[in-house]
Amino acid sequence: MEENKTNINWYPGHMAKTRRQISEDLKLIDVVIELLDARIPVSSQNPDIAGMTNGKKRIVLLNKADLADKLETKKWIEFFEKKGIPCLDVDSNSGRGVDKVNRVIESLMKDEIEKKRARGIINKTIRVMILGIPNVGKSSFINRVSKKTSMVVGNKPGVTRQKQWIRLGSNIELLDTPGVLWPKFEEEIGLNLAYTGSIKDDIFDRVEIAYSFTKYMINNYFDRLIDRYGLDESSVKSVLSDERFMENERIYEVMKMIGKRRGAIVSGGEVDDEKVSRIILDDFRSGKFGEITLEKVVI
Repeated sequence: MEENKTNINWYPGHMAKTRRQISEDLKLIDVVIELLDARIPVSSQNPDIAGMTNGKKRIVLLNKADLADKLETKKWIEFFEKKGIPCLDVDSNSGRGVDKVNRVIESLMKDEIEKKRARGIINKTIRVMILGIPNVGKSSFINRVSKKTSMVVGNKPGVTRQKQWIRLGSNIELLDTPGVLWPKFEEEIGLNLAYTGSIKDDIFDRVEIAYSFTKYMINNYFDRLIDRYGLDESSVKSVLSDERFMENERIYEVMKMIGKRRGAIVSGGEVDDEKVSRIILDDFRSGKFGEITLEKVVI
């Protein structure tokens, strides 16, 4: 499992079409909500969005905040607000923080509404667009904020297909958009997207994704990895310090230890690489390791 720095090219044709449609729809929009994954605020932020939404009022929502390190999330909120962008942490699944969004939208538009009112225009409709990469939780968020459950929600990237307007209260209309990625991203960002399930596991090899994530856990959350799988700490440390083997072999050995603990065994007693990889990634995506933020604010 050799590591290398590469750029990942992955841009299905429908995403180019979606990008063009978003650019056209932005002409109708007053406020743009950008939904990010609180665990990866950098990797889940489409770098094209800033240019596309230039001149529009923006709100950043750090979704899935229940799965992220609360201290790091607080730092990210401060980071965005220092840039003049209102930022909230939300959890679409439980609904925590979602009820604050309408108030932030209205606050952002307060001056414009007052100007319209002075010209005799009352009850101005505020048109809002929500943007986010696939699988960041847009459908779940919209269901919560609109108090509807009719939208299709899934756990696979790109499950939301059709554009639709949703009324939020008496004077706010929200335009949903399909999740859209960007044409090229570096391997580190690609891996973060893969860890969280924002891109399909077949973009990278699943075993490679799990290997890289296991390495990250060893370096950053060693105790949680040990505790989650009931591994013997001294045995793991012994494997990791064995200089007879290359680093990738040592990390793979830890994955095999996890596989044996979880019964991911094929005939002959060998570890099933695919199965143990799926176990590790599913445990992270469902929060079984606890609150983890993969990207931290660099001051």
